[in-house]
Amino acid sequence: MTTDTDETALTIDELAARAGVTVRTVRFYGTKGLLPPPVIGARRVGHYGSEHLARLALIEELQHQGMTLAAIERYLRQLPADLSPHDLAIHRAVVASWAPDTVETVTRQELERRAGRALGDEDVERLAAMNVVRADGDGFRCDAGLLRLAVRLLDVPLSLESILAARSVLIEHSRAAAHELAELFRGEVAERDTQDVKSLSAHMHPIVVQALLTTFQRSLKEELSEWVPLLGDGSSQVGGSS
Repeated sequence: MTTDTDETALTIDELAARAGVTVRTVRFYGTKGLLPPPVIGARRVGHYGSEHLARLALIEELQHQGMTLAAIERYLRQLPADLSPHDLAIHRAVVASWAPDTVETVTRQELERRAGRALGDEDVERLAAMNVVRADGDGFRCDAGLLRLAVRLLDVPLSLESILAARSVLIEHSRAAAHELAELFRGEVAERDTQDVKSLSAHMHPIVVQALLTTFQRSLKEELSEWVPLLGDGSSQVGGSS
């Protein structure tokens, strides 16, 4: 299992391999200020951590949205300097929500590159059970928008049955929330022309997604706070800053 502790002392080669980029790319992002500098340890070796991984994932998502390097620099400069890896993951989720659904056919090598890690046969089976990948000839049909999230779930110490049950709960309640929000907005847009409706949708989409993520995050923390203290010292590893 991968934990935050495992990700606090990565060499630049390990960071690049974990993020699915080249060492040259990591160094380039560092010179551009897109990544914070590493912690210099013994023998002047730089060490990278979970924040660097989270920032690389966010940069990759921004590039996937078609943003130029200059635009990415501006976007990252606007973020608070003290964002945790958890907070950066939320920003990445919001950015990913702007993209249309993308299902692509990829090779096993490309699947692993996008996942940011090697995938065993059992890993691929679990991803297939989560409906994120499925075999397609010599390659795989891959839901690019969900792949990184599903890969992170591979390391969660829950049974596949529990993960799939959680997925069903999230889908059910997300659809219900989307339906109710759509009904609320229906009257607002009824008298507008098509172009106005498209403009409103484009502006509301990221705002609604951010609101849902933030509200859910806080609600989940409140629920967990009722029983997490019973877990002892491990309780500090659950959740993140809001």
